[in-house]
Amino acid sequence: MTSESGRISGPTSAALGSGPNIVVIDDKLFLEHVAPPEHPERGERLLAVRAGLAQAAVDGSLRYTRLHAADATDEQLTRVHEPAYIESIGHLAGRSGYLDSDTYLSPGSVPAARRAAGAAIALVEALHGGVRFGFAVPRPPGHHALADRAMGFCLLNNVAVAAAHARSLGYERVLLLDWDVHHGNGTEAIFYGDPSVLFMSLHQYPNYPGTGAAKDLGRGDGRGRTVNLPLPPGAADDTYAAAFERIVAPIIEQFAPDFTLVSCGFDAHERDPLAQMALSSQAYGAMTSQLLAALPAKCPVGLVLEGGYDLVALKESSQAVIRALSGDGPSKALLRTAAPTLPNEQALALRDIQQVQAPFWGLA
Repeated sequence: MTSESGRISGPTSAALGSGPNIVVIDDKLFLEHVAPPEHPERGERLLAVRAGLAQAAVDGSLRYTRLHAADATDEQLTRVHEPAYIESIGHLAGRSGYLDSDTYLSPGSVPAARRAAGAAIALVEALHGGVRFGFAVPRPPGHHALADRAMGFCLLNNVAVAAAHARSLGYERVLLLDWDVHHGNGTEAIFYGDPSVLFMSLHQYPNYPGTGAAKDLGRGDGRGRTVNLPLPPGAADDTYAAAFERIVAPIIEQFAPDFTLVSCGFDAHERDPLAQMALSSQAYGAMTSQLLAALPAKCPVGLVLEGGYDLVALKESSQAVIRALSGDGPSKALLRTAAPTLPNEQALALRDIQQVQAPFWGLA
């Protein structure tokens, strides 16, 4: 893991100043995962995120350090993936084609995926080393990847690899918060019976991949450690704010994680072409602020890029998130609404989620 420092002058440079120490994990290999024509998961997405991070530094006092990562090792990957799957992925290096109707390979995809999972490892290592906040921006994304197969644009489950690495370092209560508009089915499945990992997902429902019902709660000792918040199409800032205030933040406060990871997709944005939600760019900064307010004071927080397919939304939303991490963004007060009057369908969805989770968590 190597670093670069200096004043930010462009979307891929990095800086460190007197503000909160924030790391960004990035790598040139992420652009070697080359999309077929018209595929939404394309390299321009990463360029837009890089531009958003750079703009946040230009507009405010933000400073960050950019780190590069090594490839994830087989040992690190097989904490969450089947060894036979890792072997089969290795045999696909250098090839092009589709693994399913959505998930493509280019000649550079397998090396990029290894490095993407390595970026998640590097993020955890930096946070374990004393940095409080970090943002990894890997491609390909990861939260749909299952233990034994690729799915939904994802080859390896980056955030699951990160969570397992945090557990290997001794962290006992890991929070995985997923606000990508698509349910993180791979992450959920990997930790479905693990009481040390709290998986929380806010997602459009119904929508791809069709999982993430409120009644899906975990199994065995992990029952109650899966918290799904399936929200109807059209949910906007007020609905997400209410979900955080009534469900997400109270559960996080009770769980009291000692390590936090966010599957940070930006595809619930009102501009996104692959979903039907209505979040503003500022909402992502607001959710980040609300998350920080709910966490124990010194809990490390790492965000891992997932989806988001509109370039303007990606730039503005990533800018809002890193500004919130730096303290130069929305305050907790901006998230609180005076008993908002939500559309009936949205209000009923939140009520149903509260009722399902009530036996496991003290929810008013």
